[in-house]
Amino acid sequence: MTVRLADIIDVLDAAYPPRLAQDWDSVGLVCGDPSEMVAAVTVAVDATAEVLAQVPDRGLLLAHHPLLLRGVDSVSADTAKGTLIHSMIRTGRSLFTAHTNADSAMPGVSDALAEVLGLTVSEVLAPVPAGAGLDKWAVFAPREDPAIGAAIRTAMFAAGAGRIGDYSQCSWSVAGTGQFLPNDGAAPAIGSVGSVERVAEDRIEMVAPASHRAEVLAALRSAHPYEEPAFDIIAMQPVPGNVGLGRIGTLPDPEPLSAFISRVRAALPPTSWGIRACGEADAPVSRVAVCGGAGDSLLAEVAAAGVDAYVTADLRHHPADEHRRVSPVALVDVAHWASEYPWCGQAAELLHTHFGAALPVVMSDVRTDPWNVEGGQP
Repeated sequence: MTVRLADIIDVLDAAYPPRLAQDWDSVGLVCGDPSEMVAAVTVAVDATAEVLAQVPDRGLLLAHHPLLLRGVDSVSADTAKGTLIHSMIRTGRSLFTAHTNADSAMPGVSDALAEVLGLTVSEVLAPVPAGAGLDKWAVFAPREDPAIGAAIRTAMFAAGAGRIGDYSQCSWSVAGTGQFLPNDGAAPAIGSVGSVERVAEDRIEMVAPASHRAEVLAALRSAHPYEEPAFDIIAMQPVPGNVGLGRIGTLPDPEPLSAFISRVRAALPPTSWGIRACGEADAPVSRVAVCGGAGDSLLAEVAAAGVDAYVTADLRHHPADEHRRVSPVALVDVAHWASEYPWCGQAAELLHTHFGAALPVVMSDVRTDPWNVEGGQP
């Protein structure tokens, strides 16, 4: 059985929205025709020759790390990455990447890491602010003719206002009384020059992207009967969202740091890197922060999070040293690949749930961690 690649992409984009990707990242379809059918999916952290060998003809490789992250001017078949691209094209195989968008999504990479460690996730370590770049518009319209308010709403909606998440044409209104005095030179739609006018009005509110201010204002003016419509534009402050980097969770029961380190070692696939940690071996661990992939950029958030330990990868000497000087939070450093491998199971389950038997999905068992020598022995 087969599934159209475009349908798989729809599921992946819904789970790992491209808008969550960092601006330096490269996510989405790398190789393949969305209109073609996919026979199977292989999920891996990295797109390597060994992993690609596990992908059948007309199969899709879903990788976490981008194959072509930085700009390239050639995918010649005599280059390492070009060889993979040519091989995929010749055999009808596709490549799709979900990277920092999968890091920030809920659930995402850090949720999968927390799950295998036995943590119950309670919050995002570094949330992406929700509502950033939004305006609240308040427009005052006469109540005497309901069609006027309807026309104003319709025009503002068409200009991009009134969208909240998966909903559109969202607005709110309340009745009140407006007052104005037309002065010399005015041409009022209601009332006369020199006389104070009081009008029953509706205050109509809706949100709109700040980037659409000019369009929304033009739409408002075109639909409003007043010569000088009254309106407010209020820039909204962002609030913590439910997506972002890292997670904070709790263990079922507190345990010493030494036992927690053993828990981490048992939960993750073995690597030459192994497990490194710093802290007091007998210190109790209950509340834990995790971040799949390189996580020393979040050490300040970790120090302020009220956690006992932090599990991540690629901790560098100096940031770790500075952290230990100012914070009692224990650090548990694992291999980058190992910290993200649990996501492969999460993504595989996502696709299995949506497509069932119509789309075979497997996790690659290839260890793509680049560190392959342990203790001086291959």
